[in-house]
Amino acid sequence: MSPLILLSFLFGYFLILIVIAFVTSKKSSDNSTFFIANRNSKWYLVAFGMIGTALSGVTFISVPGEVGSPGGNQFQYFQFVLGNAIGFIIIATVLLPLYYRMRLTSIYSYIEQRLGYYSYKTAASIFLISRTIGSAFRLYLVVIVLQRFIFDSYGVPFWATVLISLGLIWSYTFKGGLKTIIITDTLQTFFLVLSVFLTIYFVCDSLNMNIPEAFETIKNSGYSKIFFYEDFLTSKFHFSKQLLGGIFVTIAMTGLDQDLMQKNLSMKTIGEAQKNMFTFTGVFVILNIFFLSVGALLYIFATKNGIDIPTDYVTGKPRTDFLFPEIAFNHLALIPGIVFMLGLTAATFATTDSALTALTTSFCVDFLHMGKGDNDNSKEAVRKRHMVHVGFSVLMFLVIVVFNAINDDSVVNGIFRVASYTYGPLLGLYSFGLFVKNRGLHDKLVPFICIISPAICYLLNDYSVQLLGGYKFSVELILVNGLITFIGLLLISKKTDQQTKF
Repeated sequence: MSPLILLSFLFGYFLILIVIAFVTSKKSSDNSTFFIANRNSKWYLVAFGMIGTALSGVTFISVPGEVGSPGGNQFQYFQFVLGNAIGFIIIATVLLPLYYRMRLTSIYSYIEQRLGYYSYKTAASIFLISRTIGSAFRLYLVVIVLQRFIFDSYGVPFWATVLISLGLIWSYTFKGGLKTIIITDTLQTFFLVLSVFLTIYFVCDSLNMNIPEAFETIKNSGYSKIFFYEDFLTSKFHFSKQLLGGIFVTIAMTGLDQDLMQKNLSMKTIGEAQKNMFTFTGVFVILNIFFLSVGALLYIFATKNGIDIPTDYVTGKPRTDFLFPEIAFNHLALIPGIVFMLGLTAATFATTDSALTALTTSFCVDFLHMGKGDNDNSKEAVRKRHMVHVGFSVLMFLVIVVFNAINDDSVVNGIFRVASYTYGPLLGLYSFGLFVKNRGLHDKLVPFICIISPAICYLLNDYSVQLLGGYKFSVELILVNGLITFIGLLLISKKTDQQTKF
């Protein structure tokens, strides 16, 4: 497919988003609109839009690519998805009622009221670091595709492609914030879902199969195994590891993450927020089945047509992340290529625009103390918010450039590996706040506990085979990280007669 066609499509797509941003922020672009959309969002719009934010380009490209990876992953990712679903239900029934009862703008304000000032700043800092890295990794995935299939043809360097992408996202998020994001994410999720089903149709058509025949072929292929019970110690795919990891990664990366919770807090009532989460959970699980099916079909198509997994230009190693775009752009017709581009762009930018808004909100509320006074919507406050928004865009740019220089794994693996280290302390902090009563923390020591815990987990992960009889960690490492943090907090706490409010 011509790079010019793809480039024209990309800029046309962003032009639509910028128009939406202009319309949604025309009446109001103050900080209340930016942070929580004036608490007037419709639950069904948020539920649908959250699908695009939660799935991202990682699910769109990396998950299908992992199905036929040399490690024989098959459909094992669905074990993790089942854990995700349980995690979403826990969020809806435990965390959301707490956040609504306290009428929070930043969810880390709970930590301030429950555990103390330094604990609060630590929790907010963990989010800023975790979400910046995670969102940068997600954006990196679409940037390397844009670089390989569009901008390399024009001699544009990688760093410039990153800068262009972030500049386009900034252009439609800096003014309207969450109010704009809820509308644009709804549109982008529609494009994402549409592209998944159209991709299945086009690949089936190229294989001369109808849809029922395709699913029967997938079922009988070597790619459709879901549940793995073999080798508990040495296999990262064991059902219990993936299920537990899915539960606690979801609680940490969604329920304790300002990004997705910010949208839930923008609704009028807890009932609407819970309806949003339950609806979102059902659709999320079903869509992941289709993403895995796309992966199986891509490998069946590649085998039939003699297509090898593309290699990374930097490392020279096969990169399963490139298989989907390789087939869509170079082995299918024009329309399937455009459909793929539509889905990839929608999935990845829906995640990044939302993250930039959440990062800006958290920093403004948790460190600049906006949202707590009468001058939050003054021109000076709005100007500060704009500067913070630019600052996080620059930071994300730097993370992507560095990650591109060192990464040689699939992006989905990179994201959950980093999340195990960065989000684990949040699990420990919130668990202590929710379940430990009548004990006061030595608040100033909390930052050290939240640094020591990931460091211990890093060493434990590296030497687990020697220390734990051959055991290999997977995504369940986040639970260990949270547990070590929790124990550390217990050690620096003492019994008190003061009654816990929350």
